[in-house]
Amino acid sequence: MTKELFKGSVVLNPVPAVVITSRNKDGVNNAFTVAWTGTICTNPPMLSISIRPERLSYEYIKETMEFTVNLPNTFQVRETDYCGVISGRDVDKIKHLGLTAKPGEHVNSPYLEEFPINIECKVKQIIPLGTHDLFLAEVVGSHINKNIIDEKGKIHFEWANLINYCHGEYFPMSKKPIGQFGFSVAKNPLLIEKYKHIKSYTEYRDEKNNKKPKKKVKSKVKKKK
Repeated sequence: MTKELFKGSVVLNPVPAVVITSRNKDGVNNAFTVAWTGTICTNPPMLSISIRPERLSYEYIKETMEFTVNLPNTFQVRETDYCGVISGRDVDKIKHLGLTAKPGEHVNSPYLEEFPINIECKVKQIIPLGTHDLFLAEVVGSHINKNIIDEKGKIHFEWANLINYCHGEYFPMSKKPIGQFGFSVAKNPLLIEKYKHIKSYTEYRDEKNNKKPKKKVKSKVKKKK
């Protein structure tokens, strides 16, 4: 397999597309979209977001050291995109979009009621990197829509219709899993049966290499005498 070398380019894709809400000390709310975010620690539960210093939300979050991560679904992709291209200095985006800013339980920043998952965070550290600063934050509480929680209390993220961001475009998250953590070494018969159709890369490769070329079908059209 041939490859081409790209120098100094971050091609880590896909990434989650989320809307960050914040509130400044004067009680003014703002929302903006972030794609560079991720989980960074289990205990304490922590995540990170990267923000350009010129962003209005950068100012709000650095002032209060709090923010909320709102995970949108496929029905909120227009709102998600809008929050990423319009500045809060020009428009009250939450009001313009008809979204509901609910008071946080553990932080002063609001959460968007219409979004299926909301994660309240308190900033622990800010690391200047270059074009962006990295905000390391502890998760202090989450709001989860009840319709994506089963009777046993398990959260089904596949029911939430979440979206991903990849090189400038938004994509829906698949509802059909192609595996689960540990399935490659599973001993549980039910788990083995569930994913037995998932082949390894070497199996795919060997099948492709050993595939016999199709025979040419002879034309059955009779020649005119």
